[in-house]
Amino acid sequence: MSSTLPERIEGLYWEGIQTELDERGYVVIPRLLLPEECAAIIGTYQEESRFRSTINMARHRFGIGEYKYYQAPLPELLQQLREGFYPELALTANRWLAWLGSEERYPARLDDFLAVCHAQEQRRSTPLILKYEEGGYNCLHQDLYGDVFFPLQVVFVLNEREADYTGGEFLLVEQRPRAQSRGHVITLEQGSGLIFPTHHRPVMGTRGYYRTMLRHGVSTITSGTRYSLGIIFHDAK
Repeated sequence: MSSTLPERIEGLYWEGIQTELDERGYVVIPRLLLPEECAAIIGTYQEESRFRSTINMARHRFGIGEYKYYQAPLPELLQQLREGFYPELALTANRWLAWLGSEERYPARLDDFLAVCHAQEQRRSTPLILKYEEGGYNCLHQDLYGDVFFPLQVVFVLNEREADYTGGEFLLVEQRPRAQSRGHVITLEQGSGLIFPTHHRPVMGTRGYYRTMLRHGVSTITSGTRYSLGIIFHDAK
């Protein structure tokens, strides 16, 4: 494994990732973050100056747990993840737009895309850290935050399944038009990530591509404490 996070991101098998995203809509990235990097991110949780907002999920009926949005400028590791993943995922996003018949395209660089967000008054940073304790869960939802959104996002699990917590599987539910929903249950190890759709993805049908809507969540934590990191590429109003 390369010594720096940008090198590890660049060294991912992006051709295979692109293919899997097109075929399934999501892909697991195995153990990209080192244990010490995971620990460093968890360590920021108590540093309140790093965050712009803290959300009690039960208060808003989002589930049971807590999450915090990082304040800009982001910690270096988070900025590297956001900048490293965006260009490759923009290729997928633009391919999906073309398949769905849209002439819109996402910029090749994250800074240029964020400028589009800011022009629409979406200026608040969205990367976040989530904490669930025993009995916690996250209801099915989408992370949109405004009219401008990027169609893919990434989540990383920061501590060790079975050692630090049990339960807490990632849930991804796909609503197909005029059909029953399809669910995916995805188990992630410490440092591994999942790329998945923010809102919808294209699926080939008998008359060409159509959109299927997706929502995501987290199943109930049965013991311990689970931390995860969400990398969302659009900013919020």
